[in-house]
Order: sequence, then structure tokens, then C-alpha cells
Amino acid sequence: MAYFSFKKSIDRRTFLRGSGVSLALPLLGAMQPAFTQEKSSETRRFVAVNAHLGFYSKNFFPTKVGSNYELSPYLAELKDHRQQFSVFSGLYNGSGSHETEQSALTGAQGVMTQGFKNSISLDQLMAAKDPIATRYPSLIVSGAVHRSLSWTKSGARLQAVDSLMALYKKLFVNGSEKEVKAQLKEIVRGRSVIDTILAESSKVNKTLDAKDKAKLDQYLTSVRELEIRLQQNQDWIKTPKPKVDFELTEDPKKVDTVARLDLMYKLFTLALQTDSTRVISYNMLGAHIPAITGVNTEWHNLSHHGKDEGKLKQLTLIEFEVMKCFNRFLTGLKEVKENDQSLLDQTAVLLMSNLGNASSHDNRNLPVLVAGGNFNHGSYSSHSFVPLANLHCQLANYMGLNLDKFGNSKKSSLVGFS
Repeated sequence: MAYFSFKKSIDRRTFLRGSGVSLALPLLGAMQPAFTQEKSSETRRFVAVNAHLGFYSKNFFPTKVGSNYELSPYLAELKDHRQQFSVFSGLYNGSGSHETEQSALTGAQGVMTQGFKNSISLDQLMAAKDPIATRYPSLIVSGAVHRSLSWTKSGARLQAVDSLMALYKKLFVNGSEKEVKAQLKEIVRGRSVIDTILAESSKVNKTLDAKDKAKLDQYLTSVRELEIRLQQNQDWIKTPKPKVDFELTEDPKKVDTVARLDLMYKLFTLALQTDSTRVISYNMLGAHIPAITGVNTEWHNLSHHGKDEGKLKQLTLIEFEVMKCFNRFLTGLKEVKENDQSLLDQTAVLLMSNLGNASSHDNRNLPVLVAGGNFNHGSYSSHSFVPLANLHCQLANYMGLNLDKFGNSKKSSLVGFS
């Protein structure tokens, strides 16, 4: 299927100027004539969903390894996709109770230690591979704007979209002519600031020792990346957003957990289908009482059940609904056909939690599932204290990054998963 891009192509002779030198850009997709670009038949996508409050392990993990395992209660909700997902136990990602959400996609260790510095998250590493291919190199979504899973390579946490309505507008609602002009004006202002920074840094560079010059060079690399991104934004702002046969008129209340999850996944599917992005991260939070029959206690409180039967009963009601929503997400991806494959075939979907046992704040034996992406699925594998980052590294390579290591990984893949 041909993909026509209406954005302005970037001149092949484009240079980055600063620090006394001019750097020619390598040949980029955006330098090709705008109307000759086609979406590759090998287009790959990635979606990461982190359930911040975990899953009750006895309902999540099967009791027998291999391809003939019996579906656990939660996995039974995904039975229609059994041959399109794989389940893993025995993975870990350091310690730090709830705070390990910070390293859920980075593999950085010691989140609770003094002087902890995070590293780049998996989604942002993927997004940086071909940032001009889509309007948004990545979508960063969370239940709270300051609780994203996404981090820059300098260790800064990126803000998330925490409103369904805001996400819908970001993807599919064009700004007014006045708003577009204002956005373009801000970009011009930003590029002016960058020009000033580069000019001044050239003067400063002459007075620095080798160590400080290295630090400055690292900083200027980030500035030049921002310069490229501003150019991309300028082109995309002038390009109309895709039209979809779906309209969101209001943002459901946060207590409407099922409705919100279904709508969130619908927007994710549309974002991937329209090629508005190819990388999505979502941190699912639970600081409320879900509007689910039989539930009258706040979700976070229920996750600390202490094996209390009453709390466990309510918690499992919530988690069954979460799995049902995830099943509908996979079904929706499977129904979208592209290049003789389904969108699910071309999308690796990671469902996980940064907590193995939320009740005791245990970060071992994380519940982890990968669906789609044309992997060799259909089995359950048990590991013994293996870094989650091994899987992250494998997913990064699925997206074409060719890494030997990521975060605290010991290997570039999980044994038995291909």
C-alpha cells in the first residue's frame, strides 16, 4: 500500500552550523521527494504498557512451561490470541518498590540510591532511530503527566499526555490558522535561541580543557538534535493531520477504568494505523476506585491485599477487566490489515509491570507478556533471576537497533524467545 507524505522534503544540502563547523546531514528519508516516499512493507512498531500496580501472580502465571501450558485465569482472557503472545516469569529489574517505574523501560539500577541517574528509555532509543518518519517519533502517555516511562539519554524524565481528549487532539485535530502561525513563530524563536547557543559555545570552547570540551560536545550534540527536531516540527505543523472515522467528544472520568482503557487503546491503534507514530509507551496508574461492579475500594489499596480474601476478590475483578481491555486492543490491531499482514503482526506489544508482588513491594518475578511482532509465540518460559533488560535489548533489535547491551542486560535476548 503506497504511503503519500505531504510534508515538505528536507534539502539534501542541509547543514547543521555551530562551534565553528558546518556538519552535513546524512541522506535521510525526508530528503527524498515528498510524493515518492512509501511506507516499507517491513514497517515495525512498538507499544509498551506498564501496569504500575502489578498483577496478582497466581492469576497471571501458568503452572507449566512450554507451548502446551494451560492458560492461567488472566491469560484465558487472551485465548483468541494464544499463538500470538509469549509469557515470561523470573525476570527482574532491580529493587525500589513503586519507584522502579522509573527504570521500567531503562534498565537502570539503584533507583532508590543517592545520586541515582537514569539512562535513556527503550521507547526513546527506538524513536531516535528514524525520528522524521512520522509526525511523532513517540507517544508518551500516562495516568499522570509527571509519571511517564520515558527518559532522555541525559536522564531527564519526559512529560506524558494524561488526558484522552488531549491525546485525541494531538493526533487528529488540526489547529486553527492562528494557532499554526503561533506554533511556527515559537519554532523560529527556538531556532534563534539555538543559533545563539551554538555561536556562544564556539567562543567558550576555546577556553576549556579536554574534559570540559568533552562535556560541552555532549551538550552540543543534544542541541543539534533539538535543531533537527525543530525543523521536523516546522514541516509537520504545515501538514494536515490524518482524518479518521472516529470522534472523541469528552474525556471519561478517571474512575471509568474500562471505558478509558478501551478508548486509550483505540487511539493507540489509530495512531499506529495512520502512521502518526510507531512507538508508544503507557504507564497505567490506579489511584482511584474503579467504577466496576463489586469494587468499592481504591485500587492501590487493593494491590496491598496482604492475602486478604476480600481485597483479593476486588483486585481480581479489576485485573480481569484490565486483561479484557488488553484483549480487545490485540483484537483491534489484528483486524487492521496492511501489506498482507495485520497491524498486530507488525507491532511488538509489551505488557508488563515494574512490580512482581505489589502487596510486598517486591520487584522480582515480574509479570511480562509480549504479543505480536511476528515473533515465534505460543509458549510460556520460566527464567531464574534474569534481567528484564535482556528482553528490552531483544525488542530494541526487533526495531532495527542492533544492540549488544541495554541497561543492565546480560545478554541481547531472552533464551528460548525468538
